[in-house]
Amino acid sequence: MPAPHTPTSGRLVVPSVAFHDSFLAAMDEFRADGAEHAPRSNLARELRTWRTRWPTPEGFAAYVAVVGGTAYDERADGRVPVSTRWWVVDGSYLGRVTFRHRLTPSLRTWGGHLGYAVRPGARRQGHATAMLRAALPIARDELGIDPVLVTCDADNLGSRKVIEACGGIFEDQRDEKLRYWVTAAVPAGGVGGGSGGSAEGGRTALGEPGGRETRTLGSSTTALTKD
Repeated sequence: MPAPHTPTSGRLVVPSVAFHDSFLAAMDEFRADGAEHAPRSNLARELRTWRTRWPTPEGFAAYVAVVGGTAYDERADGRVPVSTRWWVVDGSYLGRVTFRHRLTPSLRTWGGHLGYAVRPGARRQGHATAMLRAALPIARDELGIDPVLVTCDADNLGSRKVIEACGGIFEDQRDEKLRYWVTAAVPAGGVGGGSGGSAEGGRTALGEPGGRETRTLGSSTTALTKD
């Protein structure tokens, strides 16, 4: 388990092989936490399909090449472009944010525009709120998404607090999901407000031309709790 990190030093970056060791440690934590068996989970599918390849430099580089570009989620109700940023604090991988460039009817209920995952050893330290605040200007400035739809389970008080702390306005409940709209154009105050969107190496644009496609990313998930 990593030592506590301060969310104020965190930033969202384009996936990079530079974070190989901390990424592997984070995936071990997710597996120990049972993430591999979560329903409708992008992370669960990646744990099952990439786990044996991640440890090698070549396998990890191939994975980074996939998630570092634009992936496509092949859904029953449409094909959705997906981009990923990693939440890095003090040079260590602590989590990730998934950006869905548009919504299908099912994503309007189950997934929203954003999903995230914080590694178990870094939870309850303020990273979830900092990640969402850092993601909002990226959604607005690079993807043209404003307002942003985020959802969470009705019984997940922690996720509700994260969304509301970032200015989320409750719209309704559909099935077991609560649906909030967050206006990205209004900077959310506090930790990480509007400043975490820069990427390492100068690569800042999501959805860059030439990004590799994959059908293993961007599943509808318990947004703002599990990616």
